[in-house]
Amino acid sequence: MEKISFVKMSGAGNDFIVIDKNVNPAFIPSRNFIQKICDRRNGIGGDGLITIADSGKYDFNMEYFNADGSTGSLCGNGAICAIKFADLTKRLDSTSTKFMSNNVLYSGEVLDEGKIKFNFNEPQNINLELKLNAAGQQFKACFVDTGSPHVVVKINDVLKNPNDKNSFYDELKDFPVFTAGREIRYLAEFAPGGTNVNFIKISGNKVYIRTYERGVEDETLACGTGITASALISYLAEKLSPPITLVAWGGDELTVNFETDGQKINNVSLTGPAKVTFTGEFSLKQFI
Repeated sequence: MEKISFVKMSGAGNDFIVIDKNVNPAFIPSRNFIQKICDRRNGIGGDGLITIADSGKYDFNMEYFNADGSTGSLCGNGAICAIKFADLTKRLDSTSTKFMSNNVLYSGEVLDEGKIKFNFNEPQNINLELKLNAAGQQFKACFVDTGSPHVVVKINDVLKNPNDKNSFYDELKDFPVFTAGREIRYLAEFAPGGTNVNFIKISGNKVYIRTYERGVEDETLACGTGITASALISYLAEKLSPPITLVAWGGDELTVNFETDGQKINNVSLTGPAKVTFTGEFSLKQFI
């Protein structure tokens, strides 16, 4: 009965099962396995699964899988945790790193006080003029792909009661993130892959955020690509200046920085916490 060792990690409450391919060289996850092991009642539980392997050209190779077993898109907090894990397992020769994630090259840096900086590639498909029909009404939204597709909605653009034109949401805690997020996630205009959905409230110089994540199919305590998308939209649509502090639903503060030249945005980075919460092992047969 083969035993697989793992590390459980958290990036601002976004939690992942991390498996080191050096220690478990024969481990190849199936979609069914990932769904079972990420189950919070009958498995280890997590928003996703990450495998880390050595890379001949770069510091390491990261593969990321959503809790439903899907893959192919970037996970920002997953990348932050992967950098932390690579540092802990002595894969890094310095505080800076280059690595592959799902066949795309990224970079990052290990900072002080448990913080990790992750550098994004250039954002794509920015749209500040979306009109969405959801939750029984039409409202404004924005879109940007930060490695994963993200809709960003200001909650004070959504009516609590579609029949009352003065009943806008003003508290993020009251917003129906799951129901509204799930409906938007599956709208036809985002087919076939769907989208992640972020709901934000800007207060002073901070952006408060809640996110419905596709692949997890639920609200998560933080979403790195969604936090980054919301910071970029807050700059483009609301004129907030970088660096921008965002407060995740789990309570952690993350920082998004970038450079701008008019409407062009580059050198985008996300800085946030990463930590090991526990380690263990499981029987592979138990989840096959």
